[in-house]
Amino acid sequence: MACTTILVGKNASYDGSTMIARNDDSGAGKFTAKKWVVVDPSQQPRVYTSVLSHVEIPLPSNPLRYTAMPNAVEGEGIWAAAGVNSENIAMTATETITSNPRVLAADPLVTYQPEAGDTPAQVGGIGEEDLVVLVLPYIHSAREGVQRLGQLLEQYGTYEMNGIAFQDVHEIWWLETIGGHHWMARRVPDDQYVVMPNQLGIDHFDFADAYGDAKEYMCSADLQDFVQQHHLNLNTDGDFNPRLAFGSHDDSDHTYNTPRAWALLRYFNPRSFHWDGPDADFHPESDDLPWSLVPEHKITMEEVKWALSNHFQGTPYDPYRKYGDKSLSGSYRTIGINRTSFMACIQLRPYVPTELQAIEWICYGCNAFNAFVPFYAHVADTPVYLKNTTGQVSTNSFYWASRMIGALSDAAYSFTASHIERYQNKVAIEGHRLIEHYDTLFTDEKATITEASLEEANAAIATMLRRETDDVLDKVLYEASAHMKNAFSRSDA
Repeated sequence: MACTTILVGKNASYDGSTMIARNDDSGAGKFTAKKWVVVDPSQQPRVYTSVLSHVEIPLPSNPLRYTAMPNAVEGEGIWAAAGVNSENIAMTATETITSNPRVLAADPLVTYQPEAGDTPAQVGGIGEEDLVVLVLPYIHSAREGVQRLGQLLEQYGTYEMNGIAFQDVHEIWWLETIGGHHWMARRVPDDQYVVMPNQLGIDHFDFADAYGDAKEYMCSADLQDFVQQHHLNLNTDGDFNPRLAFGSHDDSDHTYNTPRAWALLRYFNPRSFHWDGPDADFHPESDDLPWSLVPEHKITMEEVKWALSNHFQGTPYDPYRKYGDKSLSGSYRTIGINRTSFMACIQLRPYVPTELQAIEWICYGCNAFNAFVPFYAHVADTPVYLKNTTGQVSTNSFYWASRMIGALSDAAYSFTASHIERYQNKVAIEGHRLIEHYDTLFTDEKATITEASLEEANAAIATMLRRETDDVLDKVLYEASAHMKNAFSRSDA
């Protein structure tokens, strides 16, 4: 899927949390309905069968409970997308990434081949449809997540290139697949953040560490031999840059991928480099944008939401630009695109009891117009407003209400922008307030922390969310209706 990911190390975040966030974007022309659910161990299969690739994989008998964001409409598999398990280990999968012909010729993708004449069908590898279900219920640290997924990739292969983030309260790891069976992973430095558009991103790799202590790097067992055998190292300085070796170098990257990273690096590090003009250190089409940076200030949850809603505001490329030269408006693929299915940011907080550590911030639909809301993840069930998505459009569903708000607001942008801004701020304020209220209730006032009590807290948050969402839907519906092209100023005589 065409997504954008942000990873924030614990010393780069405003409160010492690790944070992983990703826009889950449907392919062009599609809008995939999503829901937020909890998967109980009794619901976890013991043999998993992929719908798309038909591969069957036996699973361990001791799964953990986990949250997930599966497709709401059946037909293409589960696509669990993002979640956190009952031991506060989180995962988001996947950021679809790119490669080049040399890599894919040396280690072809493992694609499903249907039966053809006398040739029997051949199963494919694993992919985005499968990864969360295959990994998240069985891991007890971010590092274990890398190791388990790496083993599965080497054994079964994959039919697509993907980037996957793993997180615990201490650290974040980012894994990128390479061809059909190879992979590498790098630990996000604690004081840095990472922005990933849809292309292979890691720009430095230390094989000595990966094959030694593996403190900062891990990879498939034969990756270094694979690089040497197929002449993939393009560095001339003795270093190894995976982006050069394994990544793509297509013209389309300059309109679809690199501008997204440029926009967010420019925001979080405005004074570290020159970002604009003919003498810029980096511009929207630069191939050498840093994979990670130390931000100039600590990153807040609101900034993660703003970043993943970005449509190049403040630049000539904003599709909503109403002033000055608009010739470059819409030149690049925005981050806050119309076909976002959901965005989730998992925040693991080190300063509260274990049961309260995992907060899952969620929004559905186009991020430029939706609201970001926090929920406790250590629960056995999720609020109906977030899990009741079906294929039928309904204002009783947060997913469908968000989609309607986005479509109406985009059509009447200048008239609805103030309503959207107030809505987003109100939900954020109330979300923070309610989480702080229940944190205090559970810690300072010593209320018993149970799954039921956390579900009650989530229910209160969902009630607030629906009230504010219904209110803004009413407002933007009025504005879009009042400014329809067939409006006329005279009323009936």
